[in-house]
Amino acid sequence: MSGILDGKKIVVMGAANRRSIAWGCVKAIKKQGAQVILTYQNDRIKKMLSRIDDDDPKIECDVAEDANIKKAFDEIHDQFGNIDGVVHAIAYADKKTLTSGLHSVERKGYNLAQDISAYSFIAVSRYASQIMNPGGSIATLTYMGSTRAIPNYNMMGVAKAALESSVRYLAAELGKAKDIRVNAISAGAIRTLSVTGIKHHKQLLDMSKARTVDGKSVTIDEVGNAMSFILSDLASGVTGDTIFVDKGVHLIA
Repeated sequence: MSGILDGKKIVVMGAANRRSIAWGCVKAIKKQGAQVILTYQNDRIKKMLSRIDDDDPKIECDVAEDANIKKAFDEIHDQFGNIDGVVHAIAYADKKTLTSGLHSVERKGYNLAQDISAYSFIAVSRYASQIMNPGGSIATLTYMGSTRAIPNYNMMGVAKAALESSVRYLAAELGKAKDIRVNAISAGAIRTLSVTGIKHHKQLLDMSKARTVDGKSVTIDEVGNAMSFILSDLASGVTGDTIFVDKGVHLIA
């Protein structure tokens, strides 16, 4: 059976364990026929990733330095040629910054969260677009804490706001220059390793589940299916957008 991503090569950045949204994207993208190329931050993440994925090629890429990102996409191009899409599933804030109220965030913590969570998407888009086929697609993951003051989401909400703004500007620039689409998926709250770093994360998950239209939390597979669509030619008219995949949580004030 053919899939909507047959023949495409997709780079997925940020997968590390079976519970991550990025892993849901990997599964769905492969199911739709694409070749997946994974990136990892360091040897520890590579070992974790290898335990759940022996088949897909893996390229080291620590997005904290532009030179690392350029090197990774140069390696990808050397080994696999041009690519058709990228999933950026990377975000980070140190524990102190993540658990403090925004008024208590220090400059160093603020800059680190913005650098890894938002600027890295700009840098990834720059180097990925240089080896991407026309009609390609770049996508990232966000959360509605970018536009609403979600309890305890704090600094990550500010970083996600910057990320979503970057999506719009990059879509305008890369669409015109290289026929590349840029979008974001705003996923609902899911019990992942990254969510457990948020103070009182259980209350956040319970609150989100209570506000879904069917009383069930969205899954990593559902987010992955939406990501597959965004990366496919079926979404050729969609760019610069943030698409909610949260079972309607964003509908309720």
